[in-house]
Amino acid sequence: MKSLDELIDESESAWLLVHDWISKATNNVEILAVNQLEAKDVLYKLQVSTKSLLGAVAYYTGGILFENGWLRLLGSGSSLLPRNLTSWNGMDSDGKSSRLPSSLLIADDAVGGFFALNGGAFDGNVGDVFYFAPDTLEWESLDMQYSDFLNWACVGDVKKFYETFRWNGWKEEIQKMDGDKGILIYPYLWAEGDPVSNRARSIVPIEELWNLNKINKEKLGIK
Repeated sequence: MKSLDELIDESESAWLLVHDWISKATNNVEILAVNQLEAKDVLYKLQVSTKSLLGAVAYYTGGILFENGWLRLLGSGSSLLPRNLTSWNGMDSDGKSSRLPSSLLIADDAVGGFFALNGGAFDGNVGDVFYFAPDTLEWESLDMQYSDFLNWACVGDVKKFYETFRWNGWKEEIQKMDGDKGILIYPYLWAEGDPVSNRARSIVPIEELWNLNKINKEKLGIK
């Protein structure tokens, strides 16, 4: 295990690059304040350096909200995003995740979509970002690494990516909840039926959306 002194490098931190991207963002972005004690603990458990973008986000932010909180990039946790990269992944002292082994969940969205770095959990390139799509209940490669994903969240066409998941007034509904919650849509997004605007919606813990997706995936026999 590397020490914090080995992991924290202020002179070559990737935070300057993250801050530059955010300053030029075309999408709505909010950087959440960091608690230094929690940030040090998260960075140590992750065993990544602040020279990396992942390490910089973990150490310098409590998380980053995009699109009025629709997309939540995990950091070291805050009152508006009361989860961090290690707690949400159920990471043990050896750096192994119990929630989704051989991966690292890095972000999620308001309707139960989840983003994970592939560490061998999925067929595909190690280090690529995979998305769990709530309309198919399948993990799919985005052909991006963490840096590409962060840049896309800042300047990419996030609106197009989510155009079939959104409804009139979604911003107002999203702003009523913190990053530990999500919108349960029923009938589920993967079920045929009315457009999402005409389906029932309720605010639930993000943990509930994670578990529901897992249960429905197993019931439908989707691997």
